[in-house]
Amino acid sequence: TRVLLSNGEQLTVAVALPAMVLIGLWLLPLGRLEGVAAVDTAVAATFATALISTSFTSQAIITGFDRRNGVLRWVATTPLGRGGYLAGKILATLTTHVLQVVVLGLIALIIGWRPEVLGLLAMVPVWLMGTVAFGALGMLIAGTLRTEAVLAVSNLVFVLLIAAGGVAFPTEAYPRILGGLVDLLPSGALGELLRACLASGSFSLGSVVVLLAWAVAGVLAVIRWFRWTDS
Repeated sequence: TRVLLSNGEQLTVAVALPAMVLIGLWLLPLGRLEGVAAVDTAVAATFATALISTSFTSQAIITGFDRRNGVLRWVATTPLGRGGYLAGKILATLTTHVLQVVVLGLIALIIGWRPEVLGLLAMVPVWLMGTVAFGALGMLIAGTLRTEAVLAVSNLVFVLLIAAGGVAFPTEAYPRILGGLVDLLPSGALGELLRACLASGSFSLGSVVVLLAWAVAGVLAVIRWFRWTDS
């Protein structure tokens, strides 16, 4: 967790960019649902952005550099072992998520967000599914590509998912064909579920199935293809 939060670039991705999304979507008439306060849809998009930034982008980059620098090979020879390393990754990600929710939630409260307790409780299992899905995808990229490619791919995918993957804009804002494709993305499913929890959006069982499927497939792919060394 200390390594994750002491890196200026990762801290920017984890907090600064989601905060910019929050303020931007609150002020601009974008990504809103009819009859729902602008701050509510902005918070849902912001939390999704924060989750993806930490679980996917930050973990992919940090793990990619650990792999290139031989950290993963060294860890495997210590009492911590590979299982301990992965457990540390999970705990660091969840700890960072808590800090993100607190910081971004305080900003949202200042600009007028008034969350409902049931919505926050419903967000917890969605958040955990999203963390597994995007964490697995980040580890998969870090464990299969060269470090330079990991840096480029993780940042590019992050921008595309936030801008056009159903995070900043609800699925109904897309043309029908594109909306159907966005629904099948983990970002689209996460965005719809968080809007249902935090912005009175419609709950979709299909989004739960999609996000869960990505989580299971991602974990299985990491087990099958993740390489602990560059060789």
